[in-house]
Amino acid sequence: MTNNDVLRRIRYILDYNNKTMLSIFSLGGRNLSIEQLKQQLKKDIDSDFLNCSDINLASFLNGLIIKKRGDKDGLRPQAEKNITNNMIFTKLKIAFNLTSDDILEILSSIDFHLSAHELSSFFRKRTHKNHRECKDQVLRNFLKGLQIKYRDQDDLEEIEASSIWKPLPSHKK
Repeated sequence: MTNNDVLRRIRYILDYNNKTMLSIFSLGGRNLSIEQLKQQLKKDIDSDFLNCSDINLASFLNGLIIKKRGDKDGLRPQAEKNITNNMIFTKLKIAFNLTSDDILEILSSIDFHLSAHELSSFFRKRTHKNHRECKDQVLRNFLKGLQIKYRDQDDLEEIEASSIWKPLPSHKK
């Protein structure tokens, strides 16, 4: 997964507009122009696509933690120059205030199953003997599960509550 993919998916999951995205980058210690943000959110086949660097994504995720959990005694975390899937996963876990059980439930909701031991290996230090690299497939499925939990459920409830949506009558033969 590219950093741009992660950024786009988080934006969609949380339904953030450009102004909110820029404020989150700012909370993480990065000031981007609206044009830079738009270019990072484009697909890589677009001519004016801008690659989201590791430091930009780390800044955004740090800002997301601050936005969702609050500032920790005015201390701002430094954005990492190199970010891995494990770090992205950890930062999202912190931002959304998720326990391991919550994550396992989110993954199970999309029929992607991990054991608690497999999951905990992603959050261990690199030097730990049971550390395991988080593959793109795991991160992609976690983001998909977050989307279902935070975005698609709201959309479904909105549709059901609208006066346009009505259940079809059952027909008996």
